[in-house]
Amino acid sequence: MSLLNTAVLAIAGLAATGLHAQERIRVGFMSPVTGPQAANGVDNRDGALLAIKEINARGIQVGGKPVVFELDVNDDGADPKQGVQIAQTLADKKIRFVLGPYNSGVAMPASRVLADAGIVAFTVASNPKITQQGHANLFRIGASDNQLGTKMAVYAAQDLKVKTVAVIDDRTAYGQGVAREFTEEAKRQGIKVVTNEFTTDKATDFTAILTNVRGSKADAVFYGGYSPQGGPMVRQMRSLGINVPLLGGDGICSSETANLSQVAGNLNVYCTQGGSMLDRSDKGRKFVERYRAEYKRDPLTYAAAFYDGMHLLASAIEAAQTTTDAKKIIDRVAKGQYAGVTGEFTYDDKHDLRSSAVTVFTFKGKEVVPLKSL
Repeated sequence: MSLLNTAVLAIAGLAATGLHAQERIRVGFMSPVTGPQAANGVDNRDGALLAIKEINARGIQVGGKPVVFELDVNDDGADPKQGVQIAQTLADKKIRFVLGPYNSGVAMPASRVLADAGIVAFTVASNPKITQQGHANLFRIGASDNQLGTKMAVYAAQDLKVKTVAVIDDRTAYGQGVAREFTEEAKRQGIKVVTNEFTTDKATDFTAILTNVRGSKADAVFYGGYSPQGGPMVRQMRSLGINVPLLGGDGICSSETANLSQVAGNLNVYCTQGGSMLDRSDKGRKFVERYRAEYKRDPLTYAAAFYDGMHLLASAIEAAQTTTDAKKIIDRVAKGQYAGVTGEFTYDDKHDLRSSAVTVFTFKGKEVVPLKSL
């Protein structure tokens, strides 16, 4: 979807209310909508836009005055420097709310700029250090690496009966974080880490590290990184005769992994994603139906989380009855409770979710299929 279409959708949401004197609330959006991770960024954007369409159709009043939401879409390219520049641009434009960033490596530096500007932000970035910075205006709307990595290790030990594992990460804040959490829990579960390897989030050839992995005779491989590397890694593993499971966090929990792997049949890949199984609840099933109807495709990893984040923000604004008093809105989110598609949103003092379900997925052909919520 082009940025022009994004603007058209925002205007359509305004027209849908039948009112033309509303206060316009512009919500900044940060994710990679071009480049290797574009599929995830577009998925995030469209989840937020679907929520905005629903909110504007329902109508919200603040102080007796109708308000309408619009999404200000920004492509951070999964690049920390670009993310900081965008955060500053949003601050300069006096935007008060942000959905994003998506990547931990972007969220760490960008969140400091957003905090300095007093912008209330909702991120799915999972590195635990992000919320440990103490920014009062920042909330995590997905599981942290502690939960994603830990639950994958538990599933590997208890369900897959893995005894030895090779660990690879892409050196990003996300990749290192989720790999570290997986490794620590794997050891507690009695799994032996037989080799640690490193790559980058720009790499395409993994022959050298996979040759070392093959030599380790590990029962499984854990990869901390994203689909643009995860997919080709699966292909190269199989070509080298490494037929053990590939495990990972939410970064590879996307049909893009299957598409890029070019592997026919069973991928033998398992991944964790924050949230409960969408097909196990009425809210989840209805969200998927609406998303498919709107975009003619299935949602990927975090469309539902960005959808929930947008509804959470709108709910807090409506409850606080202000669009400008950030402290009141923050208090509503921090102390309130919201039942979303992905689960319950209640926060601890670091603004992490008090309880975030984690679901283990696998692949059937190109389809990402939920196996078990932990």
